Amino acid sequence: MSQSQVWRTHRQYAATAARWSADRWRKEADRRHALRAQRKPLVSDARAALARAQAVDPDGVTSLRHRAERELRTAKRRVPDPMWLFASKTATALGVAGYVWLPTVSVRAWVWTAVAVVAAVTALTVVATVRGRDTTGLTPTAEETALLKRLQPQHWKEHAEQRGLAGTLTGRPKLTDAGIVVAVRLDGTWTATKLRSAEDHVRSLLGARTSLRIQIKAGNQGGWAELTLRTRSAADGDDLTWTPERRSLGIDTVTGEQVTVPLGERLLIAGRSGAGKSVASRPLLFDASEGPANALVIIDLKRVEGRLWDHRARVASTPHEVIDVTDELETEMLDRLSVLPKGQDTWTPTPDRPRITVVVDEGAEVMTAADKVPYETETGDGENTKTRTVHRSALPALESIARMGRAACIDLWWMTQKPTIGDGIPKQIAPQIGVSICLAVRTPAEARVVLGEDAQAKGWTADELPVPGVALIRDGKRKPDPVKVRYMDKAVVIALPDRTPWTRTGAPTEEATGAPTLTLVKDTAPEPAPAVDGATARVLKAIETADEPVRQKDLVTLTGLSKGAVSKAVKTLTTGGTIARASDGCLASTRGDESAAA
Repeated sequence: MSQSQVWRTHRQYAATAARWSADRWRKEADRRHALRAQRKPLVSDARAALARAQAVDPDGVTSLRHRAERELRTAKRRVPDPMWLFASKTATALGVAGYVWLPTVSVRAWVWTAVAVVAAVTALTVVATVRGRDTTGLTPTAEETALLKRLQPQHWKEHAEQRGLAGTLTGRPKLTDAGIVVAVRLDGTWTATKLRSAEDHVRSLLGARTSLRIQIKAGNQGGWAELTLRTRSAADGDDLTWTPERRSLGIDTVTGEQVTVPLGERLLIAGRSGAGKSVASRPLLFDASEGPANALVIIDLKRVEGRLWDHRARVASTPHEVIDVTDELETEMLDRLSVLPKGQDTWTPTPDRPRITVVVDEGAEVMTAADKVPYETETGDGENTKTRTVHRSALPALESIARMGRAACIDLWWMTQKPTIGDGIPKQIAPQIGVSICLAVRTPAEARVVLGEDAQAKGWTADELPVPGVALIRDGKRKPDPVKVRYMDKAVVIALPDRTPWTRTGAPTEEATGAPTLTLVKDTAPEPAPAVDGATARVLKAIETADEPVRQKDLVTLTGLSKGAVSKAVKTLTTGGTIARASDGCLASTRGDESAAA
């Protein structure tokens, strides 16, 4: 450092010290003035109380007068001196002390004092120089250099009032792997939320480009905010291509850590069209379909992404297929819960009955197209047979899976580009979501639906994310740091090894579950009836215990099952001859008739 630079640094810090001293003097004077205005009336009250005490006890015999005198002295001590008087007293005391003490100081002490003063000034200069340097090892770009200069407290204070930011003051900015970070002091009525709403003023003061992402959130203590300029990312330079060796969901742009989402969670993956939901979900779908104890089911009415996975997953791409697969899933879930050992909270996945991940893509399309699917059913026998059309929905089964599927190791992942309650996310499913993965959305309201009502206040600003491939993941543990998701090409998905898609082949036998099977008694040689699952057994029990034949719609209330599960169970029992349907459509068990005939 040259001599001119040293002197320039000295002048800068001297000017800073002078400004700081003047600011401190003014604030202290204002504080003392306010305290004097507040406490001087207390002195007047104490004097009046003392006068009354002297009138009552002029000789000072009782403690009344002494107590009044103490209160007056205390009230006087609590009134601070004006700043000019305090400074005058201090200067007078120092002058007297110097006049008395300095002549007795030896020459040797003077020399060492001078050496100490010079050493202190030199040390302060070195510390100030080092503190002004970047110790992170990062080299700022031309843009970052300009921003760092404008974020200095001196520059900010000089221009803040012109930009409508009077009452705010920056600290010392730092250049990090994720960009420039600086603390902002908030005075008066300023809050982090108010500063966030004034982002355009901040951008104008800094002269930052329009595309630069600025993040403002509450600081670590009250009265402070944290301003982050995303001039760089910790994921810069990393290869984001997905490979079997790099199986994470993505890389944290702030810490550079690999981000993963474990199986067994109920997910909500949201983002506007083109934000990259399908690409972001592919690493997760691979994990859900990998391993002997994992199975993947994809409901894709758009018929695009599901076709890439049909060699590894069961894919439902029509409304009727969606109804069928959700019926099977709900039946499997109820059956697992019915045989779950007492004291065990969750099902243990096995190759025969694996963990099933159910992926709904696109959720809004399923809510529309798979809500009222027409089915033709026949009622009556012989000439009285009638055909009627009934409408079924996949939503009740999906809602049951969302509420009860976790214990049965059947997890629901809901994907939508319209993240609004009632339009893209069912009201019964939204509260069950455990992990939210949000890519770029259109509005702050959509971000609040996905990431929580406190999203904006705590920095979960998904409406400001770039497109595509950047997401926020809220699981109760992570900070609102953006994640760059890995890119898994379609060709890579198609080239993955084939796996047998999951399908429900039937319930386990009595030896496997310990539950007895139901058989039909006939005069001929007895033949074992096929094993019934949990839903079928509940429907049969409800029919047998009823005092009179019941209608199929009443079984939904009696069993607590969805309409689809009841319909499938009735069809199974009717085909097997266990129950019969009367001409009026009521259902009754055939066991009583056969026993009477015997």
